[in-house]
Amino acid sequence: MMKKLVAGVLVGLLCATASRAEMKAGAMAPDFTLQAAVGGKTFSFHLAEALKKGPVVLYFYPKSFTPGCTIEAHEFAENAANFAEAGASLIGVSNDTMATQIDFSSRECRDKFPVGADSDGKVIRAYDSQMLKLGGLGPSMASRVSYVIAPDGRILYVYEDSSPYRHIANSLAVVRKWRADHPN
Repeated sequence: MMKKLVAGVLVGLLCATASRAEMKAGAMAPDFTLQAAVGGKTFSFHLAEALKKGPVVLYFYPKSFTPGCTIEAHEFAENAANFAEAGASLIGVSNDTMATQIDFSSRECRDKFPVGADSDGKVIRAYDSQMLKLGGLGPSMASRVSYVIAPDGRILYVYEDSSPYRHIANSLAVVRKWRADHPN
């Protein structure tokens, strides 16, 4: 009986701590700088610099080379030109190491867009996109959350879903609408 009670409490705590993308549309996006990789080469990605060129699609994903994250990377890669045509930059972020991101950027992102290494989980936590809120007990694995950020730094759109399938289409629709409303 006691084991069942403890197990029930633990399951309840895990469900209660799951991320719910608490950053809302209209909020200011936290600025950040991360080491990132594109095409197997590293560079420093700074959100404020990227926003000078147009909207940024920032998507968090749990783990490089896992099935859902690979599907999502492939879909973003296939649509990278569509995002660029609408004037948007892409960056994926997970708590994987830089070495992993270097490989993932070439193999799964197909050299089309960068992925950032947030191995200490600082950016993931700043966007309240952690899968489990561990109260600072180690790095935070990201939930699957996509943000579209306007050049003024405001969040235009937030989409959280563990399935990778709607993130790309939804984000691209928001970017295209923003572009139509801001043709210059």
